[in-house]
Amino acid sequence: MHSSAIVIIVFTILIALYLGSTARRNKEMNLEQWTVGGRGFGVLFVFLLLAGEIYTTFTFLGGSGFAYGVGGPAAYILAYGAIAYVLSYFILPRIWRYASEHKLISQPDYFATRFHSPALGILVAVVGVVAIVPYLQLQITGLGLIMEVTSYGAINNVLAMVIGMLVLAVFVTLSGIHGTAWTAVLKDIVVLAVVLIVGIALPAHVGGLQVMFQKIETLRPHFLILYNNGMGVPWFMSTVALTGVGFYMWPHAFGAVYTAKNERVFRRNATFLPLYQLILLFVFFAGFAAILIVPGLKNTNLALLAAVQKVFPSWFVGVVGGAGILTALVPGSLLLMTGATLIAENVYRPLAHADAKQVQNVARIMVWVFAAVTLYFSINSNATIVTLLLMGYNFVTQLFPSVLLSLFTRQGVNKLGASAGIVVGVIMVIYFMLSGNLILWGINTGFLALLVNFAVVLAVSRATRSTQNDVESAA
Repeated sequence: MHSSAIVIIVFTILIALYLGSTARRNKEMNLEQWTVGGRGFGVLFVFLLLAGEIYTTFTFLGGSGFAYGVGGPAAYILAYGAIAYVLSYFILPRIWRYASEHKLISQPDYFATRFHSPALGILVAVVGVVAIVPYLQLQITGLGLIMEVTSYGAINNVLAMVIGMLVLAVFVTLSGIHGTAWTAVLKDIVVLAVVLIVGIALPAHVGGLQVMFQKIETLRPHFLILYNNGMGVPWFMSTVALTGVGFYMWPHAFGAVYTAKNERVFRRNATFLPLYQLILLFVFFAGFAAILIVPGLKNTNLALLAAVQKVFPSWFVGVVGGAGILTALVPGSLLLMTGATLIAENVYRPLAHADAKQVQNVARIMVWVFAAVTLYFSINSNATIVTLLLMGYNFVTQLFPSVLLSLFTRQGVNKLGASAGIVVGVIMVIYFMLSGNLILWGINTGFLALLVNFAVVLAVSRATRSTQNDVESAA
């Protein structure tokens, strides 16, 4: 009865594996080609790589599930992307210019070169790896849920995660970022179509948007607004600010900037990406409609999938499953490659004084090590998808003060200030996580750590300026 859904899901996986594995044709896959595509990607590929941050498994599960579970506060997901794209217009061309001039491969390379400090590069690499693990775990956990639900249980959660991680590891090892870019083309075509169909059809199933929101307001008064039980206006503003400035601080997003042919690519993308993100509205509509279609779900991450399964025929459930799988594979492959590159390029190379060939071999080995470690955490963790995403954001955003100051000031930051700010910010994030205080005084604690980080960077840099005035001139 449900064989059509399973066939479509398997076909999607095979197509993704084919595209990812054959993307290396006619290319000498040296370290630069493997990691940054030979710095030759045009507007389309850079757009799709950066847009991968919008349409991940978080879109299918976290975004709709957050709307289903908490209501109004889910709107932060729409807001922070707009903030990030405004910043990208001014920041990314400067980062690309510096990276192109110095032939940088990874995000930590920027810090190590800009501040003349390999040790700072190692610190940033460690922070990046710590942040990537929960984000990659998010993709693999989401992949398992999507494949299990849309195959009607024929493929269980653990088997789905193992299959997904094997596919990722194979085409990342073979093709690097080229495999990610070509798979992203397929992903965005399929995902945009599915999101629009589902976001329109599910609300229509319950009477249309107006009727849907009226019913929800009657069923759950004040559910659709910001409220005061931890997710009020201060939380919303601080979370939007935190995730907005941290958007391009992810190591894989930062590294994707290096792939562009020229800096004009980013200004063009900054113009269109906010419009592209509006499609997320339809994901929220699906999540809200699910409140009425499949009420009482214990696992809110399943809201969209459960509603689709109840309303649509099995073949379309398979299409949704295929689209959801692609939302895991594209960002997942970029994360996997980036994590392996951070370890090989920015930890192994400076410690072992290795050459480019050795680094590339270690990076490909680390793809499998990183995949195995993340798969273990994915199978054995019960963290929600939104929690995993915000956990990673709290870490990577601690890199923002040093990046911003190094780009736009000549003497605002040096290596001691940058190191101190990052360390203090990360320690605060870890403390808040371990103590369970993700919201303090109504504010996202990651944002509080970011503010302290800024103050420490400026204070330490000022105090040590006479002896450590070593940051290069702003781009």
